[in-house]
Amino acid sequence: MGEMVSFTGNGGTSEGYLAIPSGGAASPAAIVIQDWWGLVPHVRAVVDRFAEAGFVALAPDFRHGGPASKPDEPRQILNSTQMDEAATDIAAAAEYLAGRPEVAGKVGCAGFCAGASLALWSGTFSDRIVATAGFYPRLPWEGMAAGAADNAGGAGWAGYAGKAALIHCSEADGLSAADGVQSVRRAIEAAGGSCQTYDYPGTAHAFFNEDRPEHFDQRAAATAWARTLELFRARLG
Repeated sequence: MGEMVSFTGNGGTSEGYLAIPSGGAASPAAIVIQDWWGLVPHVRAVVDRFAEAGFVALAPDFRHGGPASKPDEPRQILNSTQMDEAATDIAAAAEYLAGRPEVAGKVGCAGFCAGASLALWSGTFSDRIVATAGFYPRLPWEGMAAGAADNAGGAGWAGYAGKAALIHCSEADGLSAADGVQSVRRAIEAAGGSCQTYDYPGTAHAFFNEDRPEHFDQRAAATAWARTLELFRARLG
C-alpha cells in the first residue's frame, strides 16, 4: 500500500515509509516511530493499518536503511545525542505531513519500545503533534526528566498543554506502576495535558508485534490498537 518518500529535515533529507488512505478524502495524519530494529516489515504494516483506518501515515527511517547492530544499542540511543536527531526528524515529519494535500486535521504520533518513548516525547517539541501513544515504552532516560527541556529546541513537558497521551503497559515492563511511566504521566498532567495509562496483565514486552510470536498477544494488541484509534480520531479530526 505504501511507498518510500523523502522529506527535508534535520539539516538534510530524511526518508520514510508513507501510506495514504484509499478513500480520497483529506485525512488527519499519524507518525509511526520504529523500535530499535528499524523500518522493519512490522513497522510498515502498522503504517498500512493506520492508512486503512483513515490516517495519512508516515514512519521516518531513523536508521537510513540500516538495522540495529547489537542488542544493547537501544539504551545507548536513549542516552545519546541521537535522541535530539530523532526529535528533529519527528518534527520535520510532522511538518511534511501537514503540508501534503491529502492531510487535513492534526498529527498524532505512535511508537514502540524505544520508539514509544520518542513518540511520547514528540508531544513536547512539535506544536503539530497533539496526541501520542506509546506501546510498552522504555522509560525513563536522562533527557526525559520531569520539567526538562529537550536539546532540540522543545519546551520540555510544558509543551503538552492541551494535548493527550496514551501509554500501553506490558506486565513484563512493570505495568503502569513503573516509576518511568508514573513520572511521565505526572509531568504531562502537570503541564495541562491528559495521560491515560492502560495495563495489559500477562503480557510480554512487544505484545503488539505479530512478527514476534513468542511475545504477541492478540487480545491485548487488538485492545491497544482500538484505544489508540479512538484517541486519534477524537483528537486529530
